[in-house]
Amino acid sequence: MAAAAARASQVLTPGGAGQLPRPPKTRILTIANQKGGVGKTTTAVNLAAGLALHGLGVLVVDLDPQGNASTALGIDHRAPDIASVYELLLGEVTLAEATQKSPNNDRLLCVPATLDLAGAEIELVSLVARENRLRNALNEDTLRDLDVDYVLIDCPPSLGLLTVNAMVAAKEVLIPIQCEYYALEGVGQLLRNIELVQAHLNPALHVSTVVLTMYDGRTKLADQVADEVRNHFGDKVLKAIIPRSVKVSEAPGFGMTIIEYDPGSRGSMSYLDACRELALRGAAQ
Repeated sequence: MAAAAARASQVLTPGGAGQLPRPPKTRILTIANQKGGVGKTTTAVNLAAGLALHGLGVLVVDLDPQGNASTALGIDHRAPDIASVYELLLGEVTLAEATQKSPNNDRLLCVPATLDLAGAEIELVSLVARENRLRNALNEDTLRDLDVDYVLIDCPPSLGLLTVNAMVAAKEVLIPIQCEYYALEGVGQLLRNIELVQAHLNPALHVSTVVLTMYDGRTKLADQVADEVRNHFGDKVLKAIIPRSVKVSEAPGFGMTIIEYDPGSRGSMSYLDACRELALRGAAQ
């Protein structure tokens, strides 16, 4: 308990987490995996919170109609007449108008999702340049005005038009893969879709990062899956592994990430290690 309290104190003390290097230009990462329950949203919000804790400006774009990322960041996305990513995609509001500040950290911003987003794919079909709606909204000038170093786009568990918009808007894809049976099932289809987007819409898109999630050290299977993923993706896989944790699952119910909810926990420290690794790799590249 004392060790956990000491770690929590270090995390929550201003400046205690240390400063991470700013990337030369804003990094836009799409967090994608059409398989549900692999930790996409959890990874998005906790990496964002970790980067913000280290003094970096982070914008989370919640592209999932369920709005779980918005909830975890303490954003009231059910309020009436809220400007959300739905209006942003339709061109009815600007990025600045749709962006809200998380109550947990001034450097942590979010474009929330509302239930209206569930019908957005149908409405986008008839629009001009439908695959480029998010990229146009996230142009360099608007991001410079928000002073953000990272944009993390949380995708829905599908490969529809919302996910395509996310891939066209980003240069990097971050894939969370759970350390469980069938871990790589569906990843092949995701990689094929990424290749299609590269060929036709966004040549700069590439898989830059893979995060192993839901690791249970008590099982041999978890190690076998981790080895298989590392053999397949090589050094794109972060060394930091996210453990299976009840605390991580509880945190969004309180409108928090695990880093605010239980900063001394294994889950919190693992995500902080992952965000440091992500930032240092980006600076090195």
